[in-house]
Amino acid sequence: MGTAIGAGGLGSLNVGGTPNGTLEKLTILAHAKADYSDRPIARFAAFVNPSEITLAYEIEYDAAQGAGTTNSRMEFKKVKPGDMTLTFFIDGTGANGHKADVQAEVENFQKASSYNGDIHRTNYLEIVWGTLQVKRCVLKSASIAYKLFRPDGVPLRAVITAVFTDNSDDRTRVAMAQDQSPDLTHRRIVKAGDRLPALCNAIYGNPHLFLRVAEANGLDDFRQIAPGTELFFPPLEK
Repeated sequence: MGTAIGAGGLGSLNVGGTPNGTLEKLTILAHAKADYSDRPIARFAAFVNPSEITLAYEIEYDAAQGAGTTNSRMEFKKVKPGDMTLTFFIDGTGANGHKADVQAEVENFQKASSYNGDIHRTNYLEIVWGTLQVKRCVLKSASIAYKLFRPDGVPLRAVITAVFTDNSDDRTRVAMAQDQSPDLTHRRIVKAGDRLPALCNAIYGNPHLFLRVAEANGLDDFRQIAPGTELFFPPLEK
């Protein structure tokens, strides 16, 4: 199932895999804090990874035109926050070897992306895939189309079309242009041979922050981290 993404300021989603070569799932991580410094409170993983990604953005100009002229001078004003449209296909028939609970998956999506009564607004979202470059956004709109039903009315297939809007402020936009900026939350999948101090050095420019990262991830032994483990690197002062 293809996925179209229109994303001003959101960058490209990075396709990658786990150490054993299997593809990871595109995942939506939900946060309650506007600065994304908290652990995710909910998540939704795509049933089928996107096969196509399209990026688009909109630039606003001042097209004021003088009287008696036939053209206008396009004065740059700003790059607007981009919309990102994702289409999620959920199959409960088992046709591809894995049978999903369609309604449960739809509810997982709604829990992660929609209104959160604890913070009186929608959750702050991260879009993560592959090598786990983080894309920050919020849900703008969503529609759910049920495509197939059992005789008793239980849905067997659904397509969720969701539109997300870039949620990065100016400081974050600058930081996202610098892939290893310590101002951003990072996530990494540990590969064979990876060491936590080296990962901290690559992300923060300071290998001595490994104890704080270990604490943030609840690690008892930072020297023995199994390949395939997902690590959370929060924003830290050097």
